[in-house]
Amino acid sequence: MIYSLSGKLLMTDASSAAIECSGVGYRFTAPVSTLAALPQVGSNAFVYTYMNVKQDGIDLYGFADTAELDMFKLLISVSNVGPKLAISVLSTFKADDICLYIANGDSKALSKASGVGLKSAQRIVLELKDKVSAGSAAVSRDNSSEDGMSTDGSAAKDAIAALVQFGYTQGEAAAAVGKCKNLEHTEDIIKQALRLLATQL
Repeated sequence: MIYSLSGKLLMTDASSAAIECSGVGYRFTAPVSTLAALPQVGSNAFVYTYMNVKQDGIDLYGFADTAELDMFKLLISVSNVGPKLAISVLSTFKADDICLYIANGDSKALSKASGVGLKSAQRIVLELKDKVSAGSAAVSRDNSSEDGMSTDGSAAKDAIAALVQFGYTQGEAAAAVGKCKNLEHTEDIIKQALRLLATQL
């Protein structure tokens, strides 16, 4: 099992890259975010990898960090979700956002990924909801600031519920609230979240 690759970056294209290790070039498929984070060709690069063994060959997938790798493993554990679809989801959303969508049952948001229909998104939510961190935990993690303070958990939950009443999805509301720093009151969180959501329109 190949856990990671470290060496000279040989090439990149729209969906893959290759790294030379001890004279051998390893080509891997990767999410857009991982490819964007790679250095210039010829520079030293590092990726975590997942090796998928099939009857007709071996495919290698690369990831910028362990969060992407772990989410990839979760996604391919879902019925009828293969590596190609998992890479598509990770190319559309950050791993933390995927956790939020799953925890909050937001299959509509997940279905926006290329090749992921509503039925596949609903299956992802159904099979992974008990395996990912609760949405409130993800929000709390995102809200941590440099001085160690964070937005109050109960206030954040109330703010998310209010934003859903305004017509936003659970995923959109949770993601926006997750970016509100050091706010204790629900009203203040809602105001800040609405400003953030407005900039995304």
